[in-house]
Amino acid sequence: MGTVSTSKIRNVALVGHSGSGKTTLAEALLLRAGAISRAGRIEDRSTVCDFEPEEVARGISLSVALAPFEWTAPDGETYKVNLLDTPGYADFVGGVDAAMSVADLVVVVVSAVDGLEAGAEMAWEQAAALGLPRMVFVTKEDKPRADFHRVLEQLRTVFGAGIIPLELPLGEQDTFHGVADVLSEHGLAYSADGRHHDEPLPAELAEEEHRLHDEVAEEIVSGDDDQLERYLSGDMPDAAELERSLAHEVRDGLAFPVVVGSAVTGVGVDRLADFLCELGPSPADRPRHVVVGGADDGHKLDIDVDPSGEPLAYVFRTVADPFVGQLSLIQVLSGTLAAEDHLVNTTTGTDERLHGLFHLRGKEHLPAEKVVAGDLAAVPKLTASPTGTALARGTTPVRVVGPAARPTPYGLALRPLTQSDDDKLSGALGKLVAEDPTLRVDRIGGVGSAHGQTVLRGAGDIHLAVALERLARKFGVNVATDEVQVAYRETIAGPADAEGKVKKQSGGHGQFAVAQLRVTPLPRGSGFEFVDSVVGGSVPRNYIPAVERGVSEAMATGGLHGYPVVDVRVELYDGKYHSVDSSDMAFRTAAAHGLREALTAAGTVILEPVSEVTVTMPAAYQGDVLGDLSSRRARISATSALDDGRHEIRALVPEAELAHYVLDLRSLTGGRGSFTAVHHHDDVVPPQIVDRVTTGTSVGGAKAHH
Repeated sequence: MGTVSTSKIRNVALVGHSGSGKTTLAEALLLRAGAISRAGRIEDRSTVCDFEPEEVARGISLSVALAPFEWTAPDGETYKVNLLDTPGYADFVGGVDAAMSVADLVVVVVSAVDGLEAGAEMAWEQAAALGLPRMVFVTKEDKPRADFHRVLEQLRTVFGAGIIPLELPLGEQDTFHGVADVLSEHGLAYSADGRHHDEPLPAELAEEEHRLHDEVAEEIVSGDDDQLERYLSGDMPDAAELERSLAHEVRDGLAFPVVVGSAVTGVGVDRLADFLCELGPSPADRPRHVVVGGADDGHKLDIDVDPSGEPLAYVFRTVADPFVGQLSLIQVLSGTLAAEDHLVNTTTGTDERLHGLFHLRGKEHLPAEKVVAGDLAAVPKLTASPTGTALARGTTPVRVVGPAARPTPYGLALRPLTQSDDDKLSGALGKLVAEDPTLRVDRIGGVGSAHGQTVLRGAGDIHLAVALERLARKFGVNVATDEVQVAYRETIAGPADAEGKVKKQSGGHGQFAVAQLRVTPLPRGSGFEFVDSVVGGSVPRNYIPAVERGVSEAMATGGLHGYPVVDVRVELYDGKYHSVDSSDMAFRTAAAHGLREALTAAGTVILEPVSEVTVTMPAAYQGDVLGDLSSRRARISATSALDDGRHEIRALVPEAELAHYVLDLRSLTGGRGSFTAVHHHDDVVPPQIVDRVTTGTSVGGAKAHH
């Protein structure tokens, strides 16, 4: 694949709901461009973009895939289009994040059969928040129940002003065979080879098309003062002039073209490629945001994507390739890179050599001699350049403003099956997270039957299922899974005095210590307070730290129910010692006995973590969400309407009730709801569920362990 100038590069993200036809559309574009000789099919497991075994098995995209092709547009210029095929399933939104971090145009793919679905709406909102230009391709127009006008009305209702239909379908469903060009007012019928020729418009469609032409022309010229003045004086701009004005409005996020076609029959596919080149902005049209300097003194800066500038590259994805090892997908933001160049990672400070450059088309490696600013490429063995970092010539810290970290609301505890799996687990998880930054690994401590859990967290159950399959396939690590333990705690129910005593005599030195303790509860979140109020030397000063340590160790070991003890004040007010038989160990043991006696005398209460949860959803689902939260022992603190028409609910919810909430919320809201949860405080477990907690019975989908 040859090198083209930055102005002729188009980085295009295909986004939409799962099953809307993004991958099939990518196949159709590659075929029409001559990049492949035969279109693959998802059913045959033969597509360019879905090649990982986990994708092939499920028939859905699980990560972002690159599919570049060259296209000669109607203006006679040759463009390079870097397609970024993204997942539509909610669990794999990290692939959408990666694509949008380097895309200059987002094409929202919508099924003419299923209409506007949650995945397309979420992707649109994300692109809008990032200020990315957008257009819509309505596909599957040849399928039964296809209805372009219904979809167009949905787009206008949900996305509002700026939706501009550039085409109408000629026929529909099994009679769909072409498109009517709204700007030129021509009918274009397609033959079997995917090429089109002029066809007169049917009378009923000609009237609609002419009316739509006037509406679209008026909307386009309203953004250009010169054209608007001509239009008002009766001088109608021609199709080429309208298209040039529309390109500026697309770039500025004021207009969102809608085109129609079928990726299976090829109708409209070549027209889409034309529009990508003629309406889509190049990387040079959109400066990139970076932060220069350290974390404390950095300043924001916009840099031009210029091939003659100083080299700067951004790592937007990392892949564990079975043949070349770690593979880094980069976008060149400035300068021109060549193989064997040396750059410095501006985050880790490591000097990295570019061991070869190539472009990726699915899993195919296409050699590249150089890569200009704006283009995408792959580089092997950048071992010290994780996803999200930048590579530059100098050592000045530079951070490219990338996607925000995603919440990881679903977790599973991992249990290695063999000692070999245990030995390799930590390193393999590190590589897995490097490949998919939307995963997170936590280490949770425990007591009793649980001496700690290694927890893998992600966006949902399918996300983690795929991650564990990759863990086994790529890194040879096999694990079983358990529910994540809830971090229950205990505290003393009331004040109590107790005496801890150790008295042991055998041959030689014995063990003797007496610690008299006064234990009282503290406010929630206070932790542990130790007070030394011994007078008269009943406990020598050198043994006081041993008493405090013994109490701390006993608290960590667990209270009456086996959970760590928190929020207590322990006062050492008296004791006894022996000049020969007393020792640090004796006083540590006596202190632990004393704490246990105090807890037994006063009793304990179990504390559970409570999260502050913020749920966002369309207004129509608010009642259902409120009802569901109430069933989870939630305390609603606020409800409010947001500027975008959605509603927000804030509530305090026990963590035990949130283990599967991400899955239930999606089901409840048709995938349109989302939430965040942050630890807020610990609270006493209600009496009616104490038995379930202490017996380890599932509480709200989470396991209680002691």
